[in-house]
Amino acid sequence: MVIKVFLASSSGSTAIKKKQQDVVGFLEALKVDYTQLDIACNEENRMWMRQNVPVDKKPTNGIPLPPQIFNEDSYCGDYDTFFDAKEDNSVYAFLGLPPPPGSKEAEQAAKVLGVENGTPAEEPKADGSVDASAEVPVEERNGDAHGEEEQAADEEEVEGEGEGGEEEDVADEETAGDEALAEEEEEAVEETDEANAQEEDEQEEADEDREEEDLQSEEEEELRQLEDEEEEEEEEEEEDMEETQEEEAE
Repeated sequence: MVIKVFLASSSGSTAIKKKQQDVVGFLEALKVDYTQLDIACNEENRMWMRQNVPVDKKPTNGIPLPPQIFNEDSYCGDYDTFFDAKEDNSVYAFLGLPPPPGSKEAEQAAKVLGVENGTPAEEPKADGSVDASAEVPVEERNGDAHGEEEQAADEEEVEGEGEGGEEEDVADEETAGDEALAEEEEEAVEETDEANAQEEDEQEEADEDREEEDLQSEEEEELRQLEDEEEEEEEEEEEDMEETQEEEAE
């Protein structure tokens, strides 16, 4: 499955550029494979995007604006729905992709699945096995199997001394892996937020510089007009003076 992000490379809107950079930056931080499709330089991309955005998802004017996100031919959503999914830690579900094991989204999905089934999610042991007693009828566990359980308990006490340390090590490694993955997701979000904040600051500085340049241009234009008016007045005075001298000479 390929994630398609429809963008406008030559958009004159600062808001659209910022939204496009936000989507692309977050996908790269999560290491999600995606393809950028430019609608500004490719008419086929533009028409395909407009035709495949669902009617109920289009704005009132009927023309969807970038960025628009698809999974192959399936529509995922626009920037607003992407942002909501990012805030809810459900970006993989938004993209139609399975969340990586150990991620926050995978943990949330497991909890939801357990609630929907009416039973808590069965947690595997550190060695990957599942408690088989959950599938054994109560009668067998409390009746004829009682003697076998006592014997098994004695054997486990002997073997547990050697295996307990290994199970704890495996559990610690799995926990460390989950924490590392969660930290990577948090760092990705922080990096995206920092990049957005930096882009906003740069945009503000650019706008201020542009305003200063415009103001300077206006001042230069006014000064030029004043100089032109002064030159015209001087020329008129010289002409009047020449006429006066000619009249006196006559």
